[in-house]
Amino acid sequence: MSNADTNKLLYVIVAILLPPVAVGLKRGIGLSLVINIILTLIFYLPGLIHALWVVLKT
Repeated sequence: MSNADTNKLLYVIVAILLPPVAVGLKRGIGLSLVINIILTLIFYLPGLIHALWVVLKT
């Protein structure tokens, strides 16, 4: 298992537990983080899906 795979796995675990934290770590403070916080506050599942999309996209 390479270092990139390990990092991606850790991002996925953080995204499952705390979606805004994963987006913040991956993209920094910006529009994606604000969108994810709003989605997570509305309901957990949309925030989780968005966080996984951000983490796995790149």
